[in-house]
Amino acid sequence: MTEKELRKKAMALPLQPGVYIMKNKDKKIIYIGKAKALKNRVSSYFGSHTNHTLKVIRMVENVDDFDYILCDSEFEALVLECSLIKQHRPKYNILLKDDKGYNYIKITKGEFPRISECKRMDRDGATYIGPYTSGFSVKTAVEETLKIFKLPRCSKQFPRDYNKSRPCLNGFMDLCCAPCAGRISQAEYKKNVDDAVAFLKGGSVKAVKEMQKRMEDCAENLQFEEAAKLRDRIRAIQNIEEKQKVVKISAKEEDVFALAFGTKKMCFEVLRFENYRLTDSEHFILEAAEDNGETRAELIERYYSMRDRVPPRITVDGDVENEELLQQFLEKQRGAKVEIFHPQKGAQISILALCKTNANEHIAQYQGRLGKEIQALSELADLLNLPGPPEYIESYDISHTFGADNVAGMVVFHNGRPMKKAYKRFSIKGFDGQNDVGSMQEVLTRRFTHYREEQGTDSTFAIKPDLILLDGGTAQVHAVLPVIRQMNLDIPVFGMVKDSKHRTRAIATSGGEIEINYKRSAFTLVSSIQEEVHRFAVSYHHAKHKKSSFSSSLLQIDGIGPKKAKALLKHFKTIAKLKEAQPEEMEKVPGIGAKDAKAVFVYFHSAQDGGQK
Repeated sequence: MTEKELRKKAMALPLQPGVYIMKNKDKKIIYIGKAKALKNRVSSYFGSHTNHTLKVIRMVENVDDFDYILCDSEFEALVLECSLIKQHRPKYNILLKDDKGYNYIKITKGEFPRISECKRMDRDGATYIGPYTSGFSVKTAVEETLKIFKLPRCSKQFPRDYNKSRPCLNGFMDLCCAPCAGRISQAEYKKNVDDAVAFLKGGSVKAVKEMQKRMEDCAENLQFEEAAKLRDRIRAIQNIEEKQKVVKISAKEEDVFALAFGTKKMCFEVLRFENYRLTDSEHFILEAAEDNGETRAELIERYYSMRDRVPPRITVDGDVENEELLQQFLEKQRGAKVEIFHPQKGAQISILALCKTNANEHIAQYQGRLGKEIQALSELADLLNLPGPPEYIESYDISHTFGADNVAGMVVFHNGRPMKKAYKRFSIKGFDGQNDVGSMQEVLTRRFTHYREEQGTDSTFAIKPDLILLDGGTAQVHAVLPVIRQMNLDIPVFGMVKDSKHRTRAIATSGGEIEINYKRSAFTLVSSIQEEVHRFAVSYHHAKHKKSSFSSSLLQIDGIGPKKAKALLKHFKTIAKLKEAQPEEMEKVPGIGAKDAKAVFVYFHSAQDGGQK
């Protein structure tokens, strides 16, 4: 069907709740959605595409037909939608790949057993504890156990490597019993492993009680060294429990959700808490969608369609579309009341920030970047209300000396890092004298004239920036916005305002200023950009000013005009080198004769008042 025919079919739909099923020309399901009023929702796909995301536009381009199923309520439509998506896994729906599987704790056999985490049970004679659904919990439990009982984490094999080498750093720091250095006997090592396994099976409370009893028995029997070891082990367990309390919530059971956006991907992060402690962590890397309530609601729906446990409270990092409907869906899944929580202050904000930081770190690792860079760009996008993190940022600054030697510098930050090969220098040509606003207008006009002319080339001028930051305030922004509009470009433009100490204070818009201090990552990034563009512009100005001073001094010499001065400047580069040159060397410069060379030599070596030293 054509889009016109699809719209006609959509306009005939009833204004009732239901599920619509989009199909391509091969009759394959490519998208499933729900609607409160089918006619309104489905017809919106086949009208103007102005408000559609790129993903929706691509989906509509592939739609050849659609079916629908009427429901009694929007909630019934939501439940049916989740069931159908799980069954058909359409291409254009947000899908979470559930590769969680089961996890085990493995204890090898032999004289020196090793404890580790693994994904499956093998027929290798080892002992396995599990299965567990949480890989995070298994990993944490193994790390804690190895630390408490000072068991080796290295790749050395025992007894082959027993007493064969010096201990590693863990051994020197007393984090490992160091069998490699022969510090522990095989019998004592085996006893430590047995205690570690009992700790893993019985939990910390039971293990501590048994150790306390053994410690007291050892003390009564004057076995003070053994008692001291048990005391240290008990303290280690208590220290780890104290550290775990740092990541603690006010609800006994809760899930925390956050989204982080990269250039082409996004990360959906989940922290899961039980008995007031962090017990699991999951993340999903997906195709980037819009950071809005619809995306967040869809992700949460998909997540709990895969997971059996729904906690009494879930915390989210932003708006959720149809929150009451989602809450009703979760309460049906759980069989009890569920709260969707939007923290504004207190300890819960810190937990949400932790979740967001982890999401940023995962998307950064996926893209080969640093988490702090991704976080800075996300904060900047949020602060300036941009559609997504700005991948390509251009920044401009003007530099001159009381209106002389006017220049501008352009620096580029790509994914939060300086992209020096894209830096550009501009010499102001439109006028003389001091006019920062006029200079900025000229520079941006020239820059985007290059953009038009160099499309399809390898020039960095052919790249359209996601954001422009000007060193200046509202006046500079007002000067540049007409240039952007005249070029029919849609690029956000902001200024960077400094305080009296020349430090970044705020972001300037066409209508005022935005405070930036409270967004630490974004503030650091903008400050770095402002310092870099200022440094680059000033260094160019100094170089140009130095050359113009050099050239003007040469023009004072009889017979040396602008053309000859330029030739000398080009050949010798600096006054110091020209002063050291002999007339014969000067004569080698094109256009410089013997008379000119002698005049220049005399000028720089004369002791008369007209000369220079």
